[in-house]
Amino acid sequence: MKKIMIIAGEASGDLHGSNLVREIRKQDPGTSFHGVGSRRMEAAGVQLLADASEISVVGATEVLTHLPAICRVHARLKEYMKDEHPDLLVLIDFPDFNILLGKAARKLGIPVLYYISPQVWAWRKGRIKTIAGLVKAMIVVFPFEVPLYAEAGVDVRFVGHPLTDIVRSEYSRTDARKLFGLDPDRRTIALLPGSRTKEITGLLPDMLAAARLLGKQFPDLQFVLPVAPTLSETFIRKYVDESGIQVRIVDSRVYDALRASDAAIVASGTATLETGLMAVPMVIVYRISGLSYRIGRLLVDIENVGLVNIVAGKRVVPELIQQDVRPENIASAVSGFLTDQALYQRTTENLLQIRSKLGDSGASTRAAAIVLEILRTAA
Repeated sequence: MKKIMIIAGEASGDLHGSNLVREIRKQDPGTSFHGVGSRRMEAAGVQLLADASEISVVGATEVLTHLPAICRVHARLKEYMKDEHPDLLVLIDFPDFNILLGKAARKLGIPVLYYISPQVWAWRKGRIKTIAGLVKAMIVVFPFEVPLYAEAGVDVRFVGHPLTDIVRSEYSRTDARKLFGLDPDRRTIALLPGSRTKEITGLLPDMLAAARLLGKQFPDLQFVLPVAPTLSETFIRKYVDESGIQVRIVDSRVYDALRASDAAIVASGTATLETGLMAVPMVIVYRISGLSYRIGRLLVDIENVGLVNIVAGKRVVPELIQQDVRPENIASAVSGFLTDQALYQRTTENLLQIRSKLGDSGASTRAAAIVLEILRTAA
């Protein structure tokens, strides 16, 4: 039986990792999986050596405060690799942690495959050379990533984006609202505050304060908040209850929640791409510690931070960053969508074009075939 170690450090990686594992098992049922992820990967059959929540942080200073826990998980995984010597290590995004683990695997003679590239096209491009020295192959999900790795001599394969297979809802807007016990005749705003604890503490209070302002301006509004699988509903509910805002909290089911919604307030990350694929106009919010942001600005080489805007190649939805993440700014941006029908229509049309930029369906199936190919050739 072949053993694959697979590492996903955040909610998006847990989602893509779970779909990859399922596709690999369809093609080779005898493969076993161990690693790091969350509920979705565990449900797909991965025996978790650590939960993604133990290492999932964003920002340089935030990493420092969580360093002891991160180091403990890293040591645990290195020990597993020494003892069990898996046949392949599959890394999913999450570069700072995964590159270090990849180096440890390489020293042990364990082949490494990277699935879903870190955003080397946005910042710290020097990592391309580091990754090139670690991996047997790099599986990328954006077409513009191919030349970056090909020029570095990496065996790079473009499979398309796995979200194109899964971001959909079988419900109409009316039925989706009924599903969650929402009033089918009231306009609905989705709140997507992120999948990390630090994102919730840093963004959700401002989102809820914006919801209060919007509720005063538009009495017909209602709000829905799908909880990421890396977080507990109890943790989210504490913030909602303290705010006094009526918000329908739902466990995951983000695509159905987006189907129910007229607009959304979304933490920067994969969720912006998911919201874009659902063609829901959104306001993107992004905030980390001041020091982390200043460090990041020295390294980042892109105009937009929202993934949906990056893929579109232009700013199709507004972004509020750092000190601009204030309730009145968020409410004002959402208000624009609710009062300007031409803006709403134009934004929706731009978002509908996102799917065509992400490749054909079947990305996870193609990625699974590559993993098994590398597994065979590495033997």
